[in-house]
Amino acid sequence: MKKYDFVAIGDITTDEFIRIKDAKVNCDIDNENCQLCVSFGDKIPYEFAEMVSAVGNSPNAAVSAARLGLSSALASNLGDDENGKNCLKTLEGNQVMLDLMKIHEGKTTNHHYVLWYESERTILIKHENYDYKLPDMGETKWMYLSSMGENSLNFHEEIGDYLAKHPSVKLAFQPGTFQIVLGPKKLKKIYEHTEIFFCNKDEAQRILESKEEDIKILLKGIRGLGPKIAIITDGPKGAHADDGKNIFVVPVYPDPKPPLERTGAGDAFSSTVTSAVALGKPLEEALLWGPINSMSVVQDIGAQKGLLSRKDLEKYLEDAPDNYKISVLS
Repeated sequence: MKKYDFVAIGDITTDEFIRIKDAKVNCDIDNENCQLCVSFGDKIPYEFAEMVSAVGNSPNAAVSAARLGLSSALASNLGDDENGKNCLKTLEGNQVMLDLMKIHEGKTTNHHYVLWYESERTILIKHENYDYKLPDMGETKWMYLSSMGENSLNFHEEIGDYLAKHPSVKLAFQPGTFQIVLGPKKLKKIYEHTEIFFCNKDEAQRILESKEEDIKILLKGIRGLGPKIAIITDGPKGAHADDGKNIFVVPVYPDPKPPLERTGAGDAFSSTVTSAVALGKPLEEALLWGPINSMSVVQDIGAQKGLLSRKDLEKYLEDAPDNYKISVLS
């Protein structure tokens, strides 16, 4: 029976990046609710397109954990097409174990389109309807759960039951779009068995159905749903973590140059913090690891190219500016 340090569960896809420049962004008066705008009914030129295989919240996390030295596997679903074969090849090249992958005959593999404008991206997503089943995971220390399709509710029930029967397995939960739509009531078992929960501020407000701006209240609200540790990222303001005793604040790690594009920055942060805790680091130190991988990822195209090895990440930590440190909110 195989033993894993880290098993990521969630959908896998190929991202096709389409670099555009003939566009504009319109925002409201508070510089929020922004929309990417192009000429309607026109031919829009693009600079280039690039395919990036084997990505998605959970695949990104599996690769991140593997590069940091953990025994990492991905449990996901693929079609029996060329896209799926390329995804498996990419995972294998990143030392992610493939034992838990399920190939569905006659199905196609997820393919998303990323409209890349300036340093931001707008993603056109489509999740194929797979028959989700929890594979035999043997023994694992950490489960990392993230984005799946709309038809996965029963699968989440299965995961919740598994966690109830295996209390030694620690869960990191970074909800994707449809998991946020499902809400904490339908995913009650998942929230109650979560060790570390990750989301950004806007997602926290949606999950809690609140317009609350105070990050401390949002953290308390998330922990009230069950997670032992709640972590909320807030863009350039860094991230806040509530472990029930203290609220820690970690700043962003300074970018060496302007970000190329931001796909995967959140995945890099969440998976790196989880991996550091899985490696035995205390939460305060793990929080310092996360922003470093986020900084590195946004310097390249795609969510995985910039993910660091443990050696390289620790070198960034060693060379960090004096003000890159954890603070505690009173």
